[in-house]
Amino acid sequence: MLRCADGSDYVGSGRDGLDRRAAEHNTAAYGNSYTSKHRPVVLVWAEHFLSMTDAIAVERQIKGWSRAKKEALIRGDFRQIHELAKRRG
Repeated sequence: MLRCADGSDYVGSGRDGLDRRAAEHNTAAYGNSYTSKHRPVVLVWAEHFLSMTDAIAVERQIKGWSRAKKEALIRGDFRQIHELAKRRG
């Protein structure tokens, strides 16, 4: 997860290493992408997955989360993530 200059978050996945991916986002290597308009970006959370399928599944899940849940994930506060999930149901 990248934190953009305006405080927004970008959730994505990649195969080429975190440093390289963050650098690509910071140099607008993706043209007219979300991050190219919200630079600079800083890596705030990452997780390694054995398969790209698992990484994409988690990426899609996190994209649907509230800002509060994303902030709890960044802090590693799994208890708060659980509490925030209960409030929605």
